[in-house]
Amino acid sequence: MAAATQGAPWSTLESADPDLAARGRALLDARGHGSGLLATVRDGAPPRIHPMSVDIVEGHLLVVVLGGSGKARDLSEDGRYALHTHQDEAKPDEFQVRGRARIVEPGAFRDRVVAQWHFEAGPEDLVVELLIEHALLGERPDADAWPPTYRSWHAPRA
Repeated sequence: MAAATQGAPWSTLESADPDLAARGRALLDARGHGSGLLATVRDGAPPRIHPMSVDIVEGHLLVVVLGGSGKARDLSEDGRYALHTHQDEAKPDEFQVRGRARIVEPGAFRDRVVAQWHFEAGPEDLVVELLIEHALLGERPDADAWPPTYRSWHAPRA
């Protein structure tokens, strides 16, 4: 049996495939700040898919999730996620990452993230790092081109 992927921070993707990471970051930031659709799952429940603010801080792909929410419970209890960028109808390139979430514990790094976040985050809210197991970029020259040209990256096996 192959060793399980543990996931990797954004900085590992950026080092391994700088162009893929740069294109992915541009698509995440296409609306003026980082955003995408975050899907979470947990056993016995349907997936939850919500638009979320995202950011890359000090080499870590992060979201802030309202404490006590279903999404916070999904990420705390199960951790599996998929994040997909919004698409531009004229040039519908897409970027997706999937993997497992890691809750950022209270401390200096969490404080720096919260201080610069897009909205006010309280102490009950979760700062969550999205560790990447797989990244996928699909590019098309225009909306009529099909299929997209795909490139992908997988985190190293543990």
